[in-house]
Amino acid sequence: MITRSIYIGNPAYLKLKDEQMKILCPETKTEKGSVPVEDLGLLMLDHFQITISHSLIQKMMGSNVVVISCDHHHLPHGMMLPLYGHTEHSDRVKDQLEATEPLKKQLWKQTIECKIENQKNVLVKLGNYHEPMIGYQRNVKSGDITNMEGIAAQHYWKYLISLDFLRERFGDSPNQFFNFGYSVLRSIVARAIVETGLLPVLGIFHKNKYNPYCLADDLMEPYRPFVDLLVMQWLQTNPETEELNKEFKAHILQIATKDVKIDDKIRPLMVAVKTTVTSLYKCYTGEKRLISYPELI
Repeated sequence: MITRSIYIGNPAYLKLKDEQMKILCPETKTEKGSVPVEDLGLLMLDHFQITISHSLIQKMMGSNVVVISCDHHHLPHGMMLPLYGHTEHSDRVKDQLEATEPLKKQLWKQTIECKIENQKNVLVKLGNYHEPMIGYQRNVKSGDITNMEGIAAQHYWKYLISLDFLRERFGDSPNQFFNFGYSVLRSIVARAIVETGLLPVLGIFHKNKYNPYCLADDLMEPYRPFVDLLVMQWLQTNPETEELNKEFKAHILQIATKDVKIDDKIRPLMVAVKTTVTSLYKCYTGEKRLISYPELI
């Protein structure tokens, strides 16, 4: 089912009534809007004067809705997910824990190959220099031991933005636009991981004792170029803007319903992410050898 992504950037009181999220003015208690909880996939809260009832939180957790909370910089600061999203949770975690290192290295190779392919397609769509990306993709080894991901990234960002651009978490503009988009994407992937019954903390490549979402950081890699393309489209029409305004956030939240090609079918990105995570689990059990990843078309 295609779910909705809702952004709330004004003072509001959110409560549950008749299986719906009611959005009320906190002062007058007049209703501003209403959304069925079953239609929600992602809820972003971006104001310190938003109050949310516990009954609504419980209902959203039961429906696998990811709730994102933004900080005073209006950047995603945390997310809320249900602890258990699948009836076979313990069995699935057991299969995940038993995955061998050779298997994980092959899965990471597939991941990087797809990421570079989609990055190349972004450059093609924008009419930018892309030819070296073909060679980088062909030279990805098991576990990406030659770091083709990093080498390809150097070319990609130079010809996506500018020759002197540095892609950094706290870098100069337009880094903030990409950071925001990746935070939203990470939340979508984490939601699908929990819903599939896997542990987000246990990655196939990323390992960091301070990171509770290593697996989400792995699986989102081939999806990053979809965010990049959305950001570039925004920058082309708003070249002077450096602010993460409401219009930009609404633009980025479209990512959940953007069409992608996966397994030779066109699906909304949020549905495609679930397909990717499900295929990963089947790789753990030996039912599949390849992760289903999206094609940027």
